[in-house]
Amino acid sequence: MIAHARKARLIGAAVATAAVVASLVGCSSSGSGGGSSAGGTYTFWDPYPQFDASSDWTKLIDQCGTDAGVTIKRTGYDTTALTNKALLAGQQKSSADLLLVDNPVVSTLADAGILTSTDESKLDTTGIQKNIINAGIVDGKTYGVPIGANTLALYYNKKVLSAAGVDVASITDWSTLTAALAKVKAAGKKGITFSAIGTEEGSFQFLPWFWGSGADLLKLDSDKAVSALALWTDWVKKGYAPNSVINNTQTTSWQEFATGDYAFGENGTWQLGNVKKAGIDYGILNIPGESGPDAPVPTGGEFMTIPVQKDTARYATSAKIAKCLTSTANFVKTDNTLSYIAPTEAAQKEQVAGNAELGPWVKAVAAAKGRTSDNLGTKYPKISQQLWGAVQNALSGTQTPKAALQAAQTAAAAAIK
Repeated sequence: MIAHARKARLIGAAVATAAVVASLVGCSSSGSGGGSSAGGTYTFWDPYPQFDASSDWTKLIDQCGTDAGVTIKRTGYDTTALTNKALLAGQQKSSADLLLVDNPVVSTLADAGILTSTDESKLDTTGIQKNIINAGIVDGKTYGVPIGANTLALYYNKKVLSAAGVDVASITDWSTLTAALAKVKAAGKKGITFSAIGTEEGSFQFLPWFWGSGADLLKLDSDKAVSALALWTDWVKKGYAPNSVINNTQTTSWQEFATGDYAFGENGTWQLGNVKKAGIDYGILNIPGESGPDAPVPTGGEFMTIPVQKDTARYATSAKIAKCLTSTANFVKTDNTLSYIAPTEAAQKEQVAGNAELGPWVKAVAAAKGRTSDNLGTKYPKISQQLWGAVQNALSGTQTPKAALQAAQTAAAAAIK
């Protein structure tokens, strides 16, 4: 969920995976994957079509290829196209040598038998934070290495809070946050904006509150889950959050916060540049759990993976390239370029030393959780679809939070059988 062309892609991969089976029939292959590459050329597919040959990202890839003694042919696709193409190429035994994919997609590709495990590829996961690497673990095996992570927190407007007499240090749980929103509204300002749209973006933004209640994705209708949805619903009813949240993407939600009228905006690391452009005197507050402290937040970010090849001798060079791109020095280069927090403590320290504003985001990433964690794997997209539908139904007033989540649980349980 990064700004520029990647915002929707980073949290949208789970949507893509849900549609993959249906869309594969209509896909056609173009070009050749790594299995058919000849000589010293290795193919690399990533989800960054906005980066051309002059970008720092492409230059880094080229350098890692040179260091490995080969030429890299890189192609950037948007996430949906990349996921579908990767699945089709895997079926046709013509996969790229390296794939960089959004973390919820890893389980889908691994389940399809397209990816090598780190035991096979010899990629090193030492030092990577457990909560970040968990998104790449399927049935006890790890598939790939994360190149970085981003997540959500609450941006707050210091001027608005000050005018309302709110001390941000007093906000430690849902009740104190709601009390702050009441003060802000009473002072004539606006409370909080977020994205509750009926897509994966809506689920992504709701998950901190869902998990912050202690709820489990396999029990969408639990009392804890109902309390989370009731929180959002009550905010909208009381005017603490605008009615527009039901249609807000993360971009339109950010545009609301950028007006300077809102006390809080739920968004991600990728908005740091934009908040400075908006000229807002801001701070970052980690999303609180129902009773405190910080709630688990979902991780965004990609995994460097090595697909299965007919010629297994290619793995050694692919691993050299992957290891180059995921070294500490290159983690910092890559993650600063892509607005990520690095997945290792050593690289995180270097990032914060270079930019102190990343400190709160390092803390947020440390509390983050993969959407496919808890061994949900390919079940997650099916559950998420029902979850965002429940959010929509509750916020629109079509159903009560309890009824909406009961219906969602029934549908999700049937979908993942």
